[in-house]
Amino acid sequence: MNKLTPFLWFNDNAEDAANFYLSIFPESKKLFELRSSGVGPWPAGHIATIQIELLGQQMTFLNGGPAYQFTPAFSYSVACKDQAEIDFYWDKLLEGGGKTMACGWLTDRFGLCWQIVPEKLGQLLKHPNAMAAMMTMTKFDIATLEAAANS
Repeated sequence: MNKLTPFLWFNDNAEDAANFYLSIFPESKKLFELRSSGVGPWPAGHIATIQIELLGQQMTFLNGGPAYQFTPAFSYSVACKDQAEIDFYWDKLLEGGGKTMACGWLTDRFGLCWQIVPEKLGQLLKHPNAMAAMMTMTKFDIATLEAAANS
């Protein structure tokens, strides 16, 4: 188990979220699920928590109910090696969700925010023209960023 693991509160759809993410990320796995024995707020047999691993990052999901919602103040960032990988993660995670702002951010169908970014974003943004180009993008376009960095 990782020493530091995100623990995310879902509105009674933690299992659906886990299955959705497991279907998208390669080499992902379900680590465990804890089903209620009827003690606490969950009916017997209902999943209370589920732990998964995506791209080596462990995370635990709680079926906590509607008391708390996700905000863009927390997001996962996925560093992509090329445009095909950006397109893949963007399209998959966006299904049933929405675009939230510029610079590669989206919100998935569960309300969780993601940043789908090029691995070499830091290197590209050393160039002011690339920063200006990035600010106009919703989904990253690596070729456009590279052209701006080289101009």
